[in-house]
Amino acid sequence: MDIRGDQLEPDKFYHIFNRGINGTAVFFEKKNYHFFLKQYDKYVSPFALTYAYCLLGNHYHLLIRIKSEQEILEGITEDKDKPLSWYASNAFSSFFQSYTRAINKMYSRTGSLFETPFKRIVVEKDEYFTRLIAYIHGNPQKHKLVEDFRVYPYSSYLSHLGDKPTKLQRSDVLSWFGGQNAYADFHLGQKLDLSERWTLE
Repeated sequence: MDIRGDQLEPDKFYHIFNRGINGTAVFFEKKNYHFFLKQYDKYVSPFALTYAYCLLGNHYHLLIRIKSEQEILEGITEDKDKPLSWYASNAFSSFFQSYTRAINKMYSRTGSLFETPFKRIVVEKDEYFTRLIAYIHGNPQKHKLVEDFRVYPYSSYLSHLGDKPTKLQRSDVLSWFGGQNAYADFHLGQKLDLSERWTLE
């Protein structure tokens, strides 16, 4: 089910996605992509584990799992009286606000950058989880940003196949697919238009 505005519950997987207002750009140059990931790590990583992502010119996709209740409690230093579902949701809000403020200052713009609320879908079925990873990585090719999604620099595809340290759940993802070769083969065999309800255009 498509959930818009509901708080993010502990121990659940979510497909998080959104775009710029009226489909306008949210990334204007290379450094914006890196800054987005830096702020994401600062605000969101304390409350969520990331399995896949893709950043495109006017939108983004994330596949995450909200941490367990115990993990969230261990990471809270203030406002401990809030419902546990509040913390991850608030982290995302703070993250988007931080990124928007920086972009507005950098490019002398004002107002909101992203449409609100950001979109979220609970990922409950194993098949969805598997295909969603391939769908997220296939987006740059789908939108004709590159001829081959495997070379796109702003997704988690290459990081999953690499050996550099990462906060992505690389080993879990590769194990889920049955190893690097199976992971790569599955991506090549998937259609990129996974579902109309997951498109932002």
